[in-house]
Amino acid sequence: MILVTILPPFSRYLAEKICHMKKLEVFVENIKCGGCMTSIKKGILELAGVKLVDIVLDDEKITIEGDHLNRKAIIKKLDGMGYPEKGNNTLFKEAKSYVSCAIGKMGA
Repeated sequence: MILVTILPPFSRYLAEKICHMKKLEVFVENIKCGGCMTSIKKGILELAGVKLVDIVLDDEKITIEGDHLNRKAIIKKLDGMGYPEKGNNTLFKEAKSYVSCAIGKMGA
C-alpha cells in the first residue's frame, strides 16, 4: 500500500525547511549564569543560517539549529566571546567570558 499525502504549498514549504534544518551540539567552558546565556544566544543568532539557540546551563551545552550551519564560525564566535569548547580554556578566555556575561546582564 502506498500512502501519498498532498500538502498545500505553504505546508510543503515548511516541511522542506524543517527537513533541511541541521542541529549542532557544542560543549563549552565558562557559562555561569543567565547573563552568559543571553550573550551567547545573541551572538550566535547573528551568524548566517542560525535559527535557534538553546543552552543547558548545568551541562554548559549549546544546541544550535538552522540551515547550513558553519561549525568553525560558531566555535570561533563562542571562543571570541570567552566560551571556548571544553578543554580549550585559558585565563584570558575566562576573563572575556565575564565581560560577555556583564553585557548579557545589561541587555536582559
